[in-house]
Amino acid sequence: MSNRGTQLILSVVLMIFGFMLALQLKARPAITANISYQRAAELTALLKAVEEERNSLREEVKQLRDRLAESAAGLSREQALREELSKARILAGLADVKGPGVIVQMTDSKKPSTAGQDPNVYLIHDDDVRAVVNELFSAGAEAVSINGQRFVATTEIRCAGPVFMINGVRVAPPIEIRAIGDPETLDSALHLRGGVIDNLALWGIEVKVKREEEVLVPAYNGTLQFKYARPVKAEGTR
Repeated sequence: MSNRGTQLILSVVLMIFGFMLALQLKARPAITANISYQRAAELTALLKAVEEERNSLREEVKQLRDRLAESAAGLSREQALREELSKARILAGLADVKGPGVIVQMTDSKKPSTAGQDPNVYLIHDDDVRAVVNELFSAGAEAVSINGQRFVATTEIRCAGPVFMINGVRVAPPIEIRAIGDPETLDSALHLRGGVIDNLALWGIEVKVKREEEVLVPAYNGTLQFKYARPVKAEGTR
């Protein structure tokens, strides 16, 4: 084959190659655009899914916050009721309590009775104990016990021969009265000039008061039954 034929064939091959290259370059932007469009569609769908999930999580968080708020409110109400119940138990004398206060010791007189005088005047009587207890409550005592018997609304203090009956329990002298309150105020109230201690001292009845940083007053251990008393309902309630 001559050189001229070879050049002709080479020229034809180059032309075909160039034509194919031109077609390829022309088609590339379309392919790129198609890929970009598909990518954008995929991202849009992904974004929509993420937004839906976010909204779902927000709603779940809101529900959880509402439940938490309801639980907190319920706990607050329960705690308030527990505190009110605890106060009621203390006021009713149904709970052991402790705090600062005084311990009062009362003992019969050691003075010998004179001829013709009633020897009972030298002994502690129920009204003597009531006088001390009343003075303590008047001075702000918050809880009182007598020889381990908690003083409550139904507590009786009465003589029964040589002993006392307190909450239906026999109690014999010496008498120990425990009271919770401000120790200085309670002590001062009992030692008022012309007060209960001075009056008892006229008959030789000894009353000793000791201030304490912590006094334990036991709970009432009897039964509380109301046969006749009934709570009065507030107006407008059924």
